[in-house]
Amino acid sequence: VQLQASGGGLVQAGGSLTLSCGASGRAFSDLGMGWFRQAPGKEREFVSAISWSGETTYYKESVKGRFTISRDDSKNTVYLQMNSLKPEDTATYYCAARLGGWGTADFEYQYWGQGTLVTVSS
Repeated sequence: VQLQASGGGLVQAGGSLTLSCGASGRAFSDLGMGWFRQAPGKEREFVSAISWSGETTYYKESVKGRFTISRDDSKNTVYLQMNSLKPEDTATYYCAARLGGWGTADFEYQYWGQGTLVTVSS
């Protein structure tokens, strides 16, 4: 499975960005998808996940109500809509895929994209 993330950039606090992650190499409907992020000098952390069916979503507490994960199986793409961005959201965001189900730990995901940088200025 190959993953290609895009959509990062520089945005002011309070602004919005939508990240996209396209997948290829396997039936997208087989994949549970997740977003993780890594800020400079910090460990990678879970942000959000969506099950293979799209019926289950899960969020890191600090992004609940601000971020929305979704998937479009017809486009083999998962999205992360990020609203009300804060400087502490600044990080490189990675999409990840796993066979079936969904998870919140990075070791649960077998496939990773290259990351896209999100910078939120105050």
